[in-house]
Amino acid sequence: MYYVTKQLEISAAHRLELNYPSKCTSLHGHNWIVTVHCRAEELNANGMVTDFTHIKQLVSERLDHRCLNDTLPFNPTAENIARWICDNVENCYRVDVRESEGNTASYERD
Repeated sequence: MYYVTKQLEISAAHRLELNYPSKCTSLHGHNWIVTVHCRAEELNANGMVTDFTHIKQLVSERLDHRCLNDTLPFNPTAENIARWICDNVENCYRVDVRESEGNTASYERD
């Protein structure tokens, strides 16, 4: 099994839609640390699991310096963002999204 990991930092704002009072329902920003884990039993025709540039294109170009509520079609919690990235990166099996020191959400495909 081959494994690759790509870590990126993005700056983005969001506000959460919650069914309880929270300061997170107000627009605010984070410097997010996103770690994308990919694996494959065989390398592709280019000798890669997944091209690091393709991961960067999806994450940075779609999410960096954006208001995530305007960019993503769901409530932009760290958990939902992790799943969306995992669903959209080739051979991805796990994504960790750290929105602040001590607060990380992960999604791992079964």
